[in-house]
Amino acid sequence: MVKLLLHSVCLALAVSAVPAGPHDSQMPLGSSVTGFDLDLSEQRLVQLEGQAPQWISELDKIQLKAKNVNFFDITDAQELGHSIVARPLLKSSFPSPNATKKVESVLKTLSTEGPKSNLEKFTSFRTRYYRSDTGRQSQQWLLAQISKITADWSSKSLRKLINVSEFPHSWGQNSIIVRINGSSTVDDSVVVIGAHQDSTNMWPFLPAPGADDDGSGSVTILEAYRALIAADFHPTRSVEFHWYSAEEGGLLGSQAVAKDYAARSVNVLAMSQFDMTAWVKRGTREEVGVISDFVDPSLTAFNKQLVEKYLDIPFVETKCGYACSDHASWSKAGYPSIFTIESSFENSNKHIHSANDRIDISDEFSFSHMLEFSKLAVAFAIELGGWN
Repeated sequence: MVKLLLHSVCLALAVSAVPAGPHDSQMPLGSSVTGFDLDLSEQRLVQLEGQAPQWISELDKIQLKAKNVNFFDITDAQELGHSIVARPLLKSSFPSPNATKKVESVLKTLSTEGPKSNLEKFTSFRTRYYRSDTGRQSQQWLLAQISKITADWSSKSLRKLINVSEFPHSWGQNSIIVRINGSSTVDDSVVVIGAHQDSTNMWPFLPAPGADDDGSGSVTILEAYRALIAADFHPTRSVEFHWYSAEEGGLLGSQAVAKDYAARSVNVLAMSQFDMTAWVKRGTREEVGVISDFVDPSLTAFNKQLVEKYLDIPFVETKCGYACSDHASWSKAGYPSIFTIESSFENSNKHIHSANDRIDISDEFSFSHMLEFSKLAVAFAIELGGWN
């Protein structure tokens, strides 16, 4: 353990001379081990695509991440998808979009101002790594901001239907769940819209502003939530917004939440993940990447209809592989889930998991592009949640 920590200190010091932007002012890079609750020798049970679970060290996990290998860390959720399954994997079906007037009335109120202000603050934390002090601080800031938006934008009658809560995790950075209770007394299903709040560098002790991955998705769905409650959205079905912790650690936060929902037989109708929504590669067509692998086909088809009906840019089908974001946890639990990303996977942001995942790194980072995804989240909530 001492040897591993010394290695991390040496690595941090070796790169400390490389400028990484204004975010470094909060914490000198040479002292980056301070403020992390991370045992690199800790054994974790990890599952890769098509392989039996295997025990590896936390350091091995970090190295897998550096090689862009997707995995589940199933140490605390081994029964998910086995003894704990939400329901039989039945073929799901979804109606064509038909709430046009209501959706479009909310879309007109969306803005880039809130997302820009929120993301500037969210990326000012040196890292949002889930086992770091600043990761916990960033989660608490996000929780406070969600609570403030709820208080500022919801009517008194709607506020009684909203519950803002933390889903606790042992590592300290909690997931956040906001629920708008539905009015139906016969339909107990829930619509879930999610993003992950944590960030990481390829080496966790280094700066990780995480502007695109997944600060962009986090503020994208926050803006959708603000616009919905400002419009006094009273859903028929309950609608939830989730901000997951520890996605970068192997989908830990979303697995814990999905495991809890499955164990309680919560009837999740559909789950939509927003992970990276801001990047438009120079010289390419602006588009919405609709992930086509490891997702629910019927819900994905419905998602494409939403893009065609409500967005100003087209979709492109693309793939991201096994366990590439938090929707995979919900699929594993037996729930219909989908994932939408900023572009085709090959044209997505190549600065992620580095100190250069910043708002100001390039004119390819676009808040107007993010706004298209806020539109998609609003449409998803209204079309599936209904409006009483």
